[in-house]
Amino acid sequence: MRVFTTLLAPADARARYQAALSLAAMGSETIGLDEALDRVLAADVVAAEDLPPFDRSTVDGYAVRAADLENASDAAPAPVRLIGEVRTGEAAAHQIGPGEAVRVPTGGMLPTGADGVVMQEHTALADGTVEIRHRARPGENVLGRGEDVRTGDLVLRAGRRLRPADLGILAGLGHARVVVRLRPTVAILSGGDEIVPPDRSPGPGQVRDMNTFTLTGLVRRAGGIPVAFPILPDHLPTVQETLRRAVAAHDLILISGGSSVGERDVVADAIQSLGPPGIIVHGVAIRPGKPTVLAASGSRPIIGLPGNPASAMVIFEVFVRPILGALLGVSEDDAPGGRVLARAGRAIAAPAEREDHVRVRLDAREGDLWAHPLPGKSGLLTSMVRADGIVVVPAAGRIAEGETVEVRLVGR
Repeated sequence: MRVFTTLLAPADARARYQAALSLAAMGSETIGLDEALDRVLAADVVAAEDLPPFDRSTVDGYAVRAADLENASDAAPAPVRLIGEVRTGEAAAHQIGPGEAVRVPTGGMLPTGADGVVMQEHTALADGTVEIRHRARPGENVLGRGEDVRTGDLVLRAGRRLRPADLGILAGLGHARVVVRLRPTVAILSGGDEIVPPDRSPGPGQVRDMNTFTLTGLVRRAGGIPVAFPILPDHLPTVQETLRRAVAAHDLILISGGSSVGERDVVADAIQSLGPPGIIVHGVAIRPGKPTVLAASGSRPIIGLPGNPASAMVIFEVFVRPILGALLGVSEDDAPGGRVLARAGRAIAAPAEREDHVRVRLDAREGDLWAHPLPGKSGLLTSMVRADGIVVVPAAGRIAEGETVEVRLVGR
């Protein structure tokens, strides 16, 4: 296969590819909370109990009846009788009546009859009497039973990528283990006679393999399990056999390099030999990343990424990440904070025939966030190293200097 098919706009290429794949979320497993960070929840979590399970103080002080302290002030302290103390981790044994108080620590249970807590800084204790110099209000310095979560509340929805706070709420509700989606395994293949491992000195015309390690990091960050294969030569039978093994053992196959139209670019031919549906899209109207291959063998997605590192990273974000999200059953398009608005540091124009993914560096200046375009040649990995995000400019589109743009943050 030596020529591109008609170039498709990225959105059209995504739609055609996803329609051909009919992806579904993978199975699930139950793991401990200590392993659950960034895993994708496979089932809704509904609270089986209240959190907190009792009324508790949020400060060190005295549990009181607010009605006894309506006129308390520095000038006219209100005296109340101290009848006992609540210790952390113990039930409150006292019942507060009119004109009474119980000492409570932060997190301590509120005694029956109390409806507020006065901070100890607003009190003075002498001979069993607490003089309170602060008016109390019902509910002040108190976290009520079920105020965080009530029994029957939907706490977390399936498809959520678990964050640190999520693990805390699960622990608080007694979930020491949680049901999450299996992580897809992703075969990562880099090809080309010019590619050598990073621990080898390149010969004339050779370069070290960067894509394997870049893609491994991207896959891991996106929730998959990367499996790196040895570097492939420009030899059709070898590429065919390696792809067959990858398709048989893994959920998604990424192969970088060899997807263009040169005489020695064998990836497209190797993919076609694997059987239907084969290549679904070859060539996308995007810069960088034009020679992208979107294919499948049976139900197994295969994506041929450009050999240029920056191009490969852009194509990962546009095409690979959504597939990983579908396999993981992710219900959120982006992590919170994944996109920001900024002002263009200079005018940006896209070519007439391709959507341009411009790498930008962000700079906060005088209350505004500015996005400054970086050198954009697809072979310059430093453009991604220095980039904070990407601005997408539609084909033939133009962004004026100072215009507000959306920046998709990278490296998250």
